[in-house]
Amino acid sequence: MSSPSFAEELRGRGDKALAELFTARPDLLSPLPSDITALAARANSQPSLFRARDVLTQWQFDVLTAMALLDEPFSEIEILQLVGKEAIKTIELLWTRGFTYKDGEKYRIPTNVRAILGEFPAGLGPRAGEKIKLTELKKAPEGALALLERMAWGPPRGQVADVKKANANIKWLLENKFLIAIDSQNVLMPREVGLHLRGGKIFKELQPAQPTLSGAKRSQKSVDQAAIANISTFIRWAEELAHNWSDEPPTALRSGGLGVRDLKATAEHLGVSEECAGFVAEILYLGGLVVIDTDDQILPTAAFDAWLSREAEERWHNLVSLWIQTSRVSGLIGKGDGKNVAALGPELDRSTFAPLKKITLEILSANPELDPEIDSLLRLITWLTPTRANREYIQFILREAEWLGITGQGAISAFGQALLSGEELGVGSALPAPVDHILIQGDNSAIAPGPLTVDLANSIGTIADIESRGGATVYRFSEGSIRRGLDHGQTGEMIKEFLKKVSKTPVPQPLEYLINDVAKRHGRLRVGVGSSYIRCEDEGLIQQIVHDKKLEDIHIRKLAPQVLISDTDLHDLVNALRDAGYLPAIENETGILVSSPAIRRAKSRPKPPRIIGDPSTPTPAIISAAVKALRAGDKATANKPKALPRTTANETLDILNQYIEEQASLTIGYADNNGGVTQKLIDPISISLGTLVARDHGTGEVAYFRIPRITGVAPATE
Repeated sequence: MSSPSFAEELRGRGDKALAELFTARPDLLSPLPSDITALAARANSQPSLFRARDVLTQWQFDVLTAMALLDEPFSEIEILQLVGKEAIKTIELLWTRGFTYKDGEKYRIPTNVRAILGEFPAGLGPRAGEKIKLTELKKAPEGALALLERMAWGPPRGQVADVKKANANIKWLLENKFLIAIDSQNVLMPREVGLHLRGGKIFKELQPAQPTLSGAKRSQKSVDQAAIANISTFIRWAEELAHNWSDEPPTALRSGGLGVRDLKATAEHLGVSEECAGFVAEILYLGGLVVIDTDDQILPTAAFDAWLSREAEERWHNLVSLWIQTSRVSGLIGKGDGKNVAALGPELDRSTFAPLKKITLEILSANPELDPEIDSLLRLITWLTPTRANREYIQFILREAEWLGITGQGAISAFGQALLSGEELGVGSALPAPVDHILIQGDNSAIAPGPLTVDLANSIGTIADIESRGGATVYRFSEGSIRRGLDHGQTGEMIKEFLKKVSKTPVPQPLEYLINDVAKRHGRLRVGVGSSYIRCEDEGLIQQIVHDKKLEDIHIRKLAPQVLISDTDLHDLVNALRDAGYLPAIENETGILVSSPAIRRAKSRPKPPRIIGDPSTPTPAIISAAVKALRAGDKATANKPKALPRTTANETLDILNQYIEEQASLTIGYADNNGGVTQKLIDPISISLGTLVARDHGTGEVAYFRIPRITGVAPATE
């Protein structure tokens, strides 16, 4: 009697078992196979098996490996003898997921399952082609047995310079079949020899239960305090970065992404590391709050303004939800073999990152008030998902979760718990209320005693630079920051009036002098488009520029006593003059000063990067419909005639009317919009206006078929 195939065994499973298969392996539903045979082929395909393998625990993987080493068909008793009685439930699970199928009371393994276990499962080589006298090992020359013992736990492959010129020990092992030469330089140890040396064991140790997690204990109160501070800080970073790029937009690399210099400048502006700045930029990019515009400038979008108008809790939730889903690894920014990996670039996607992040957060959620040790966490994740565990990625996840406030002091925060469980976050009530004033000091600095309101933060950020951050933010007024405010269309009087209005302390006289001085000098020098020109009523200043060695590279020549001209681009010329210590202003073709807009936004629409990860688990309704469609497809395949008859429209109508009266099932050929013909098993109900109304066995629903598209009909045989 021949053994059943994988497809035949699947066909014999109940609807509940098929539903469990689809739940465990949702990729089998995309697209839905036409019948059980097609399902078996897809379930046995290597891409699908690799996906299914990635969600096996180390224990489940070890049990599957032990199965693959047995001769088919093998019984449950044989498996338990190898791995222990704890494997009973795992054997059932592996059958449910399609890694094995039943042959009566025994089991077999689909063809490609062995391919996903690696070349040498459990570090054992292939079976020997002939019988080996293992008792002869007692007579092995000195050193030969030691050589075999080094290979016992794998890999079972060894290399020699030349098999024909091997030393005495290797020659003896080859002659007695304890090693097999596969070519002139490589030898293999047969499986029987390996098992003998291991004392019949397949694995050194088996771990049916997941390892425990260890780490430092934290109080939930201190965790939440640290987390809310991190949340407040991250929201401020996001705002500052976008405003900074609005004022001074970086230019994207030709290959896409943010250049090293621009990343460094952004990190200095935020007062954080380049890794942190790259992470903040990535989150804004994911949310469509910044975008690489059509002119290659990286600018905030209109979505950023909408984001700013929301409550702090909603802003945090919007960004942190994107981080949980994304497959982009911002920790790789600045790294790469021979090539720098750029923030916002196309090289950050890693398919395993999002699933690994999900597992890490689930572990943290299940162990509140615990800051896990990285080695302990790595052991646990390696047991849960051995093919995805990556120490460096786990470190990235823990670091980014802390930046975002999902964790505080390394332990899961109440806000992180609420986020993962979909409950009320409570971030809004925990964050300090924004303040609408600053305290100007006598040293040209100002203190914000808390998070500023959005409008005040935007305004003060235009005329002052952030010097230090924390519970209170310190701003510094300088010639450059005042000049930036003047470039944005403000006047010296406007800046002084604004500061008097928002400061709880008087504006010190030195700051007023600084504002007056910069405002007086701002615009004395005019730069316009010629291919560019400089004009100034102060001929002494013109003469100073002509002889300034700092400006030798911009090739200035004197056109008139008060006019200079240069071949340098307008904006490059302005930047060069500013770097040399001058305060030029731009004018238009009529000589009127041009002020830079206070707000710059990208013209192009946001294009957030895609998310790469595991297929989502289908709903019970989708699974139920899929099982039903599979059964119908199987029935249609079984009833499929060798060739559908070609009938005229009149003949088709006569046959359809006959089957409507008899209330019998039939198979039709039906042409789709592309001209392809598919066969469907139906129960005809009625004909109206050239359309057949029938119940489609494939979907279980009433469908409508145009009569002219029906190529032929045939009875459905049971």
